[in-house]
Amino acid sequence: MTKLPDLSRLTEAAEEEISRGLLACQWALARNGKLIGTQTLGPVQPETRFWIASATKPMVASAIWILMDEHGLELDHPVAEYLPEFAENGKGRVTLEQVMVMTAGFPNASMAPADGGDPERRRKRMASWTLEWDPGTRYVYHGASAHWVLAELIERVSQRPFCDFIEQRITAPLGLPRALGIPRAEQTDVAQMSEAADPQTRSEFDYATKIEIGEPGGGAIMTAPDLAHFYQGLLNNPAQQWEPSVLADGTGHIRCRLLEESLQMPANRTTGVVVGAGFGSAWGDSESAFGWTGVGGQIAFGDPTSGISFAFLQMGDHDPTRAFMRGARLSRRALRLAL
Repeated sequence: MTKLPDLSRLTEAAEEEISRGLLACQWALARNGKLIGTQTLGPVQPETRFWIASATKPMVASAIWILMDEHGLELDHPVAEYLPEFAENGKGRVTLEQVMVMTAGFPNASMAPADGGDPERRRKRMASWTLEWDPGTRYVYHGASAHWVLAELIERVSQRPFCDFIEQRITAPLGLPRALGIPRAEQTDVAQMSEAADPQTRSEFDYATKIEIGEPGGGAIMTAPDLAHFYQGLLNNPAQQWEPSVLADGTGHIRCRLLEESLQMPANRTTGVVVGAGFGSAWGDSESAFGWTGVGGQIAFGDPTSGISFAFLQMGDHDPTRAFMRGARLSRRALRLAL
């Protein structure tokens, strides 16, 4: 029988952050497809879902991995081969790989929520985007734009709304609830929308619309245990959703090592995640761990070496650096349990 790790240092670290003023947090640690520890602190419940921000992105990318196998999407082919209108304004040479590793050249391209939620308006808006540099020559974080392209690809190729496709092919086979495209009436248990949240932040930031339209770059809601289980899915592929070689490539093959210019850190990007000590990572103690972070300090990763996955979700700190460092501390403690 595998000995369960001592989780006391994790629990103590989370409790210390609450004592310092963090409103609420939730963490979860899993291995071999099973939850081995979780904790919820603050005025929320264990079943409370958190807005996971950009930690949404690997889920959307993993849907593209399915379409690569089932519908022949090719990474080195232009996006315009699948979305002809995308070629406008010089974007015809942008490849699917460049979009997925964020070297596509349109990081600041905007998409209003009303446009993103309407397929026809979404396509027109993407067609109007222009390039900011030659694709493939720079890595700059595409906070929302790249994943709107991926969402449109999912919808066009699968002939299903992208939020539905992700539920049917990603979350449901893993035994997880729907995470994207949640009606407003079903958002009452979301931490950032609850009475426990900071009223000023809640009024200034339109969480409800992001969650309702299922913004592909940052609109999912999950509990920490569910997010940790998603990464167990990527580590173990229990429902055989992904063709093994495509999954291995997506979680381990670094395709972009260009420097992120503001932090001077390598991107270390695959087609869906950051591996090891790359830009935005908080799991640098493991060279093989892969995952993604989100604004507000949301963090999730899986580690092939140890088999663990970890998610840490938080609410109530408006300082992005402090929130990130908090998540990094918890992530390092989780990794050390398995080393």
